[in-house]
Amino acid sequence: MAIHVREARDSDDAEAGELRVRAYAKRYAEKMPGVFVPAWRWDDLRDIAGSRRISTVLVAEENARLVGTLSLYRPGAEDNESWLPNAADLRYLAVLPEAMGRGVGGALVEAAEALAREWRCTHVCLHVREEALAGLGPFYEARGYLRDTAGDFTIPDSPVHLLAFRKPL
Repeated sequence: MAIHVREARDSDDAEAGELRVRAYAKRYAEKMPGVFVPAWRWDDLRDIAGSRRISTVLVAEENARLVGTLSLYRPGAEDNESWLPNAADLRYLAVLPEAMGRGVGGALVEAAEALAREWRCTHVCLHVREEALAGLGPFYEARGYLRDTAGDFTIPDSPVHLLAFRKPL
């Protein structure tokens, strides 16, 4: 089945938000069992309209159904967590559990990289929660992302430590 990636529209907000919640709930349960997820995090994941205000949200469709999404932040954008100059920040990659293993995540990442090239970025940066590194690190490394400890950080007033990856464009 063909995967089509496009920019999210207002009409996608509710469906894409629930998709993110379902994907992250599965990821948390499998890759980080026992990690407490506060209510504000689920609200943040559902807020696609808020994400679209400060980033470009891409969605993947398969047979006219949303199966994945991610956000890409321009250099200098509000909430861009890139540590390199002129770098886009890839965030919120989410694939419906039943669509995993069909290339949806890879198609979204490729589309985000193409968009970053259009923006004339030199890199795409991203972060992986430390507890999820074993599951997500190989996915990004297989796509040319390199670990870069210079971008690692801990969220203030939180035990959450994020590990940085970058890909030169």
